[in-house]
Amino acid sequence: MKSHYNKDINGWIILDKPQGISSNQALRKIQYLLHAKKAGHIGTLDPFATGVLPLAFGEATKLIPYLEKDTKTYEFTLKFGQATTTDDIEGEICQTSSYLPSEAEITAIIPQFMGEIFQTPPKYSAIHIDGERAYQLARQGTEFSIPPRQVVISKLELLQYQSSEACADFRVTCSKGTYVRTLGHDIAQKLNSCGHLTALRRTQNGFFKLSDTILLDNLKNMIYKTDGEFPILPVETFLCDITVIALTAEDSSKLKKGQAIDSNQYYNFKGIAAACYRNKLIALIAHQENRLVPIRVFNL
Repeated sequence: MKSHYNKDINGWIILDKPQGISSNQALRKIQYLLHAKKAGHIGTLDPFATGVLPLAFGEATKLIPYLEKDTKTYEFTLKFGQATTTDDIEGEICQTSSYLPSEAEITAIIPQFMGEIFQTPPKYSAIHIDGERAYQLARQGTEFSIPPRQVVISKLELLQYQSSEACADFRVTCSKGTYVRTLGHDIAQKLNSCGHLTALRRTQNGFFKLSDTILLDNLKNMIYKTDGEFPILPVETFLCDITVIALTAEDSSKLKKGQAIDSNQYYNFKGIAAACYRNKLIALIAHQENRLVPIRVFNL
């Protein structure tokens, strides 16, 4: 039987994920519509969260390990006075507080959440605990603990505070692994109150921004109108954020075969670079003594 997923599609679709579905569900919907053989996404968004979700297809999936480490920016609304089991609107109220902080108090504690901080991820999360997802154990009523982890908050600002609604809007730029739900919980606790997120939207994921996104319904319509074809962003889109090395024809051939090349005729760079020939991505490369070694080779 012929597989439904039979098309070699390479590139990116930057989705504005809607509320109510998981990141993986959104990815699988689009993979099914495109009949794409291989697909993946960068950065998981909670079902209640919306915003920038980069979807990689084909050869672009090889870049996921290198791009998922990028910083991410979110806007979120924290409602004071009620805590929930999930730290967001999907959980049940588990704690209440009559104390509601002032705008001045909120602004004053923001510096305490800047830089390298430790946070304990929520039990309703996708973290693995002895081979099972934490949220599955939590739903089963199993007792378990999650050790705190270090994350980096590079920017945190209060956008507005509606005292009548006890709701504060924030914008945060943070490292991979940061749980914004936990950040909201911890902010409320620090203010001698409690709280939960009522809205969460990712506005940037690495160099992918909201302006790059497309709504799921719009994408579906475009795919149907073009009989399953859709002009996705090329794999090389990520080159705007990485060092690029222009290869000779001979070195391009070597890298395609997985062979190292002499680094002397190319300028030095730190970390990983993209090696291209005639504007086509050939490989990701790294220094190894006086050689440039292919880390990932692309078949484009």
